[in-house]
Amino acid sequence: MALLEGKFAVITGAASKRGLGKATARLFAAHGATVAILDLDEAAAKAAAADLGPQHVGMACNVTDLEAARTVMAALIAKWGQIDILVNNAGITQPLKIMDIAPENYDAVLDVNLRGTLYCSQAVIPHMRERQQGKIVNMSSVSAQRGGGIFGGPHYSAAKAGVLGLTKAMARELAPVNVRVNAICPGFIATDITAGMLTPEKLVEIEAGIPMARAGTADDVAGCALFLASDLSSYVTGSEVDVNGGSLIH
Repeated sequence: MALLEGKFAVITGAASKRGLGKATARLFAAHGATVAILDLDEAAAKAAAADLGPQHVGMACNVTDLEAARTVMAALIAKWGQIDILVNNAGITQPLKIMDIAPENYDAVLDVNLRGTLYCSQAVIPHMRERQQGKIVNMSSVSAQRGGGIFGGPHYSAAKAGVLGLTKAMARELAPVNVRVNAICPGFIATDITAGMLTPEKLVEIEAGIPMARAGTADDVAGCALFLASDLSSYVTGSEVDVNGGSLIH
């Protein structure tokens, strides 16, 4: 059963081959959606979209630039006629301790993770309001809930906690116009963002703290995004869904 037949979805930060965004784009496409992959790297975005099939679109977008986000969304609405789903997946992390966070570190991590989520949402909300339908899925993190502790520094925890607050406030404001907003909190997922920092010893240590005894995969997160983007979750808004193998049960 195709859950997103005839739907049009935008996924930010989705060009990385092993990332959550690309896995989500792949699953959405398999369920009938037409997908736009946005990334800072235009060539990578176009290549990632081409991997999915000829009808999908890859575009450059700096999510921290409101006008750039508006321009891209307007171009997609002109091309497609509608945007049904936005997945705010673009994010960066830095493994810093509290006293090592310099102003430029704070700016970079807060801007991409939190400001980018706000700006891309602002770029599609008027269109979704007008149509009285839409789904926004925001990517938070278990580190927002438990206070870091894997790879992201305190500024990353703060940014992802900000995403949770923003998600809930947006959900409350947009519920009357039938626009649903939810967040996903992945636990430890083996992706490109973490691969560079992962030694075999560290992996054993991490898995020891996960009741399901394995790291998550990008597909584990994509499945949750599919649920939140589809009508299976038609009465779910303002929620934070944990995808962490039981590493944080609260």
